Amino acid sequence: MLIHIPSVPLLHRTDIAVVGSGSAGVTAAIAAAREGKRVTLVERYGFLGGTSTGVLDTFYGFYTPGRAARKVVGGVPDDMLRRLYAEKAAFERPNTFGAGTGITYDPETLKWVWEDLATEAGVQLLYHSFCTDVVMDGNKVAGIVTDGKRGLMRIDADVVIDCSGDADVAFRAGVPFERAGEGSAAQTLTTTFRLANVDGERAKQVPRKRLVEMMKEANRSGRYHLPREEGSIHATPVAGVMLAIMTRLDGYDPCDPVSLTAAEIEGRRQVREYVRFLVNEVPGYEQARLVALSTQIGVRETRRIYGEYRLTKEDVTAVRKFGDTIGQCGAPIEDHHGGNDTHWEFLPEGAAYDIPFRSLVPQQAEGLLVAGRCFSATHEAHASCRSMAQCMAMGQAAGVAAAIAAGRDALPRHVDIGQVQQRLVDTGAILYDWQSRDGTE
Repeated sequence: MLIHIPSVPLLHRTDIAVVGSGSAGVTAAIAAAREGKRVTLVERYGFLGGTSTGVLDTFYGFYTPGRAARKVVGGVPDDMLRRLYAEKAAFERPNTFGAGTGITYDPETLKWVWEDLATEAGVQLLYHSFCTDVVMDGNKVAGIVTDGKRGLMRIDADVVIDCSGDADVAFRAGVPFERAGEGSAAQTLTTTFRLANVDGERAKQVPRKRLVEMMKEANRSGRYHLPREEGSIHATPVAGVMLAIMTRLDGYDPCDPVSLTAAEIEGRRQVREYVRFLVNEVPGYEQARLVALSTQIGVRETRRIYGEYRLTKEDVTAVRKFGDTIGQCGAPIEDHHGGNDTHWEFLPEGAAYDIPFRSLVPQQAEGLLVAGRCFSATHEAHASCRSMAQCMAMGQAAGVAAAIAAGRDALPRHVDIGQVQQRLVDTGAILYDWQSRDGTE
């Protein structure tokens, strides 16, 4: 018998409800809607994109690192990139740390690009709403409860896709998970910021190695306190504007609003210190002015669910292939641990491993898929596969699988993976030689 939460009014019924509109969620919603399904996308802010529009301005993971970059993500993300390029709002650039070609874009343009793609596909958007609970029918997630200015509202759905980043839906549905920091250190948080009025030509004359030396010298002088000594700052599509990824906050819990509040305050305090350092010490920044802070602090990992398969460090470093692949990743393990540096571990030149569909299928709950940085992976594997391009690949696969399940009144874990893979390939996703693989590893 379907159990509804008492006194919560029904907003509407939909085939698929997607919670969170970051790189995974917006891609999942578009992919599912393009399969002809009714899709509702729930987002806590008033715009789409999550981290891609609220924190950062560069997509990583589209290409493998190395001398001959190979593209490993396609489909819905390509449609988004084409529109950015058409607006002259994106360009490719090498990664500061050698992690492969990145695609830097204007986040403000991306907000309406994502929105246009979603509305054109027929996605029903619900902004300014949190998912605060789930509707359960036994062990099946049969809907979600949202909270906003109108109060609590219920959305019933055949399939729910959790793209919240923090596994909010899965957590409330009783799915087992690992909290970042349990058993291994959690990746740190970062408040990003933008500076305008930068003399780009002079700033380019300061190589990264020299910038790192200047940070170390600044700390040794006692005049500055810079928690991270090897952050990056780079050009954007807007002339004279640079984006900095420099702050580092360790020991905070992003799933606790009290702790997250303290982190937001500390992040902005650190920004002021880095701005002071850049303006006073680094050529090209003498007239720079702070013009923007990230909408919220950047969070790298919180809850990681336990799925039917858990991607591991060994899978990453061995470049493992899976019969149920739904995407590719060639990104290195990029662990922003506590301290003033970052741990990097690279794959072989030009290599990419598979992301198995089973890592999107949670244990102990039906009617639910998970995509994005809360998918099933160990800390080390997550540090490789959390790039926004891979989140898009996961979201696209989850959207297609959810559409197939909803169309047949089936459970997502029971969909024909071959059918999912064929639809992904047909719509532009990149799954290398998947048809030649026998079974799964």
